[in-house]
Amino acid sequence: MPQRSAGLLIYRRTAGVFEFLLVHPGGPFWARKDEGAWSIPKGLIGDKEDELQAARREAEEELGLAIDGDFQPVGSYKQPGGKIVIAWSVEANVDADAIKSNMFTLEWPPKSGTTKEFPEVDRACWFSLPEAGLKILKGQRAILDDFLERRGAD
Repeated sequence: MPQRSAGLLIYRRTAGVFEFLLVHPGGPFWARKDEGAWSIPKGLIGDKEDELQAARREAEEELGLAIDGDFQPVGSYKQPGGKIVIAWSVEANVDADAIKSNMFTLEWPPKSGTTKEFPEVDRACWFSLPEAGLKILKGQRAILDDFLERRGAD
């Protein structure tokens, strides 16, 4: 069975235009990657964990704050590596400059025997739809499309 992740597509409207909060993964692998490297806040669903609760927990871990609001299912998306991402949308106005992500430990440099701590998310940013379409991981682009389709002409 493929791994399953849950996440939140956090959006706001500025002057009537949708903007989306995306996060950039921390750590040395992603340090010099930008276009096609950003993601919705998301993470693995624990055993017997409710999918929406997992999405909310992961967003809180990656952003450092709890997200509340009217959560609407967007869909389920198979990623190029086989993982399934289940997404909900929620309108919220988050201060992207104030995020505080949890940390992870990694042997760095590889085979050095030295471990270092890195933030799971090193930054967050609000993007317009065209910008978000360029920044978001290829496997998650359909989340944006499906969100807009469900919103209709709203």
